[in-house]
Amino acid sequence: MPKLTSVLSFVVLGLFSLPAPVFAQALMPYALQPDAADLEQQGLSLAQDAVQLARFQQVEMALSRAQLATQLAPKKFETWFLLGSLYVQTKEIDKGIESLQKAKSLAPNNEGILFTLGSAYFQKSDYNQAVTLIQTGLKIKPDVPEALFDLGNAYFRLGRLSDAIAQYDKAVKSEAKFWPAINNTGLVKYEQGDVDGAIKDWRSALQLGKNEPEPELALAVALYAKGDQEQGLRLGEAALKKDARYGDLKFLEENLWGDRLRAETKKFLEIPRIQAIIADAKDQLPVQKTTPQ
Repeated sequence: MPKLTSVLSFVVLGLFSLPAPVFAQALMPYALQPDAADLEQQGLSLAQDAVQLARFQQVEMALSRAQLATQLAPKKFETWFLLGSLYVQTKEIDKGIESLQKAKSLAPNNEGILFTLGSAYFQKSDYNQAVTLIQTGLKIKPDVPEALFDLGNAYFRLGRLSDAIAQYDKAVKSEAKFWPAINNTGLVKYEQGDVDGAIKDWRSALQLGKNEPEPELALAVALYAKGDQEQGLRLGEAALKKDARYGDLKFLEENLWGDRLRAETKKFLEIPRIQAIIADAKDQLPVQKTTPQ
């Protein structure tokens, strides 16, 4: 899975706690000019609509509603929080940070804003700033597994491998079935040369996330490199059939696969049996329609 938590998770929790907008004068027999309070309530209502749309992956529609929500309710941190989170989701990171900073100015001690800002700075490769923001959020609300996971990832990028494992362990203590943290512990251990420890972690992650291709492929590569070629090939084929993106070394690097593991994966992906799986997956991709010039 992508190594960034869903930035909308905190937004959804926050916005669903908002009181429902009340339009008491909707049945009045004459038109009223909306006052600031009415506009603000409409903005919050639009924000709640946007959250629902985002949950159903209608991100562009959610984004347009969130933009209008900030105009109608500019003094409510929730609207800026939502807008910033959606920008981050659509990879408009600078716009996301700008909106999230506005939200932070309105609610400086909101842990969700801090966690989401940390995620945004992570995507800008500003890992030190990501660490600072996530740590600040965890002081306000500790033991949030997704935030601990993100903090571990930032430490991983900074080369602070022991610190990364410590945060992943905290995430698992907070949520025992949080397999991504166990998976990433395996990634760190492999880079440290603890191959057997990494294999154990990936087996555990795969047991918890039974249909997840990432620990399955990592385990396949490690087993193949150790000499258990048939099991490695079988697991690798299954993983790539589930998600062919894991056959792309750039995608693996984005998902924190380190130099050692990527080097072994490169050899693995060049095996004819694995090449056939990747080629078959590419053949099944939908054909992009072109517009005549």
